[in-house]
Amino acid sequence: MDLVLTLIAGVAARLDDSAVKTVADGLRGAGAAVAPPDWLAARKACDLAFTGLSPELAFDVATDAVAGAAIDLAVLPAAERRKSLLIADMDMTVITHETLDEIAIEAGIGERVAPITRRAMNGEIDFGEALVERVALLRGQPAEILDRVLEATQLTPGAKSLVRTMSANGATCLLISGGFTHFTQVVAPAAGFHGSEGNQLEVVDGTLTGRVIGRIVDRNRKVDVLEHWQSRLGLDRPQTLAVGDGANDLPMLLRAGLGVAYRAKPIVRQQAPAKIDHGDLAALLYLQGYREAEIATDD
Repeated sequence: MDLVLTLIAGVAARLDDSAVKTVADGLRGAGAAVAPPDWLAARKACDLAFTGLSPELAFDVATDAVAGAAIDLAVLPAAERRKSLLIADMDMTVITHETLDEIAIEAGIGERVAPITRRAMNGEIDFGEALVERVALLRGQPAEILDRVLEATQLTPGAKSLVRTMSANGATCLLISGGFTHFTQVVAPAAGFHGSEGNQLEVVDGTLTGRVIGRIVDRNRKVDVLEHWQSRLGLDRPQTLAVGDGANDLPMLLRAGLGVAYRAKPIVRQQAPAKIDHGDLAALLYLQGYREAEIATDD
């Protein structure tokens, strides 16, 4: 079988035999030869290997079959499913909020910053320019507001499972963020990443200057990091995985062997090779064919 259609139940949902059968019947009705269901996790994730149908048509057929249900699905090549390099975005992907928006709320200017963030994440304005504009609004704020936001920062469910499982199976996992090093240097080890990169806020005498030091981690830098590590590790493109939610992540997602839009903005969901709208980050393991018994716990 050349292709695999993976069905994954959302966090609060269940995947049952009838739903899988409906999808399999739909594929067969469209002309595919479909293998028996291969359950990766009971009531949670199931593979349907098939041939004789294009990925695009198979995706459309399956989407119609599960319409209205909290089920994620993806059609991927059966070969080289498990990836050896993970590049992950941080804000709204590995953690549950936009750090700059939260910093702005602490500074009392949330209503000025959030609209700029939304436009940047939707691809309406340049990310680098938007970052400079938003950071400038923080000039004169005490740097301790960063610590207050850090204390409230939480990992996205499934983040530890994703990183720890891939790492245990020999993958290199890196956190590359358009956010700030004040957060990446804590979030990365907490989730189990091997390394991280982010933007550095300038602080003088305990006060934010409103400036970013050095090169901005934007969409181009994320692609550069992906390509650098792919080359450094001697990997082919199909062995790489990237995940993110914003427009600044999209080139990275399109460049990776498997690019996953995680609960992403509309422009990203429309263009990314795969998307997870209902599951947690552990869903990326099912996309790679991992079975429940192989997945590290998320605690």
